[in-house]
Amino acid sequence: MSTIRDLEPKQLWNYFHEINQIPRPSKYEQGMIEFMKSFGKKNNLETTVDKVGNVIIRKPATKGMENRKGVIFQTHLDMVPQKNSDKKHDFKKDPIETIVDGAWVRANGTTLGADNGIGVASTMAVLASKEIKHGPIEALFTIDEETGMTGVFGLEKGLLKGDILMNLDSEDEGELYMGCAGGIDVSAIKTYAEEKSPDGMVAYKVVAKGLKGGHSGVDIALGRANSNKIMFRFLMQAESDFGIRLSEEEGGNLRNAIPRESYSILLVPEIKANEFEKFVKCYEKMYRAEFAETEPDMSFSCEKTSIPAKVMNAGDQYRIIRAVFVCPNGVVRMSQAMKGLVETSNNIAIVKCMNGKFEAYSLCRSSVDSAKESTAWRIAAAFHLIDADVKLEGAYPGWKPNVNSPILKTMSKVYIDMYGKIPDIKAIHAGLECGLIGGVYPNLDMISFGPTIRYPHSPDEKVEIASVKKFWDFLIETLNHIPVKS
Repeated sequence: MSTIRDLEPKQLWNYFHEINQIPRPSKYEQGMIEFMKSFGKKNNLETTVDKVGNVIIRKPATKGMENRKGVIFQTHLDMVPQKNSDKKHDFKKDPIETIVDGAWVRANGTTLGADNGIGVASTMAVLASKEIKHGPIEALFTIDEETGMTGVFGLEKGLLKGDILMNLDSEDEGELYMGCAGGIDVSAIKTYAEEKSPDGMVAYKVVAKGLKGGHSGVDIALGRANSNKIMFRFLMQAESDFGIRLSEEEGGNLRNAIPRESYSILLVPEIKANEFEKFVKCYEKMYRAEFAETEPDMSFSCEKTSIPAKVMNAGDQYRIIRAVFVCPNGVVRMSQAMKGLVETSNNIAIVKCMNGKFEAYSLCRSSVDSAKESTAWRIAAAFHLIDADVKLEGAYPGWKPNVNSPILKTMSKVYIDMYGKIPDIKAIHAGLECGLIGGVYPNLDMISFGPTIRYPHSPDEKVEIASVKKFWDFLIETLNHIPVKS
C-alpha cells in the first residue's frame, strides 16, 4: 500500500507528512513555530518570528531573476481539530494518520490538515529547492487563522517587502480567487434558574449524530443539517406536546465548523414515555427525509438515562428554546454581484445549557460589511429577547475583488498556456487572511489559489492527489512569469 511519501511531487508530500507529525490545533502552534524556525536555519534562510508568533522566511532571488517583483507566499500553521465520536485522538499530542485512498488522501477519523498544510508544505518545498527559478520570495506563516485570525490581526507594518501576495489557502484547483467574505463572532450568554426534577418523570438522552458538518463558509450552501438547529426544533415541539423538562443540552465545538452532533438530557412524564419514544422515531424519519440528499447517515435517537438532580426553570426553558429556534442559520442571502456566490450566512456553531448557564456562539460571514453587521444584530436580537448578555467581537473585513489585478491577468494567461482552458475567476465565502493583510499593506497585488480539498473542517476532509500536482506545476510556472519591477 502506498503512503503519501510515495506521491508526487515528493518533496511537497514529504513536508506535508512531517507537518502532520506535529500537533497544531488553533492556538497550540508552538511546535510548528519551532519546526519552521529549524527549517529556516537548516536551509540558511533569513527567519524571523514576530511578536504574535507569525514566522517570516526570506529567500533571495535565483541568479538572473533579481529584478522580478517580490512574491509573498501566505499560509497558516494551524488546523481545525475535528474527529469522529468513536475516534480516540488528542489533537494536542497525537500526529495525524494519513491514508492514500484511491485518488485522494484523507485522515483516519480526523481532519486531515490539508487546510492549510498543503499550502505550508508547498511553500517549504519552494524555499528548500535548489532548482526552481524565482525572484525574491518571502513566506508568511501565520498563526491561529481558524479561530480568530490572531496572527494576521497582529501583523505589523513594515515587516513584508514583497509586491505580490499569493494566498495558498483555497480549495479548488483551476480556480483563482480575487475576493473573500469578512466575518464577525456573536456570543450570547445567560444564567438561568434550576429547580429540582419533578416526580413522575422518566429521563432520556436524545442524540443527533452522523451529520457531515464541514466548513461553515465554503460548505454552508450545501444544505447540510446543523445539529443545534435540528435539536432545538425538536425540543420546541416536544415541550409543546409532551411537557418535557430540559436538564442539559450541548452541541458543536468550533465556530467555523457546521456542528455534527448534539445531545439533550430531558424529562418526560412517565405516562407518556412510550408515546415519546415513537415521537423521536418519527422525527428521525422526518429529518432523514428532509436531508435525504445531504445527510444519508443522520441518526436521531433517544435512550433512557438516570434522572438528573435538576432541570431548567420552565420559563427560561420556554424562552431559550425559542431563541435558538428562531436564530438565523445557513445562507441568508446570495450575492447580487457574482452569480452563485453566497453573500451572507450564519453558523450557529455551539450551544450549551448546563449547570445554570446558557451559551450560544455563532460565526456570521458576508462579503458586504453592512449585511454582515445587520445579520449579526439580527442574531443578537434573538438573544436580547431572553435577556442574554450578547457580544459582537472579532470582526474582520472582506477582501474586495480587483478585476484589474496584474497577478490575476498573469496567472490566467499561464493557466491557459499550460492547460488550454481559462481558470474560473471567483470570490470565496470564507475568511481568507487577504482582507486583513490588505488593510495593513494596501498596495499588495493579491490572489488566492490551491489544490482541490473536500469537506474541510470535518473528519471527511480529503485532498485530491492529482490536483496537488497540477497546483504545484502551476505555482512553479507562475514564478517563471512574475514581471520585472517597473
